[in-house]
Amino acid sequence: MKNTLCTAALLASTVLVAPATMARDDLVQFDIQTAMEHGKEKQVLNDSIKMVFGEEHQLTPVQEFGEFTSNKKTNAFAKSDQTACNWAFLSAVKSLQERAVKSGGNAVINIRSYYKKNDFRSATEFQCGAGTIMAGVTLVGDVVKL
Repeated sequence: MKNTLCTAALLASTVLVAPATMARDDLVQFDIQTAMEHGKEKQVLNDSIKMVFGEEHQLTPVQEFGEFTSNKKTNAFAKSDQTACNWAFLSAVKSLQERAVKSGGNAVINIRSYYKKNDFRSATEFQCGAGTIMAGVTLVGDVVKL
């Protein structure tokens, strides 16, 4: 009887506590350069497509193809927030690069984070939604030809 009560109490606490821990969705910021270097090491990114974060640049496009959004998620289970967020970020960057190639562009400029419609503009950091099971990054940028 005592074992049954202990088991029931443990099960009840797991059911009540687990949803709270699983629902974590922290908005965190990480360094763009660190993530980009990791992507280059792993040969994930296309070096022929220029990526410009933030809005402080002196580039004048010769052709504009439009603004595009990339929303990428990755498995965060048993990974640090930075590791998971870097992979989601690299997936989003790669998606924007692929859009540039498909559109005939050679750059994506004015790139900003837009996770859950939170407009975050920085030349040095990106935002990521870090959770217990998933991490996500949303990037918005202008595909252009320089």
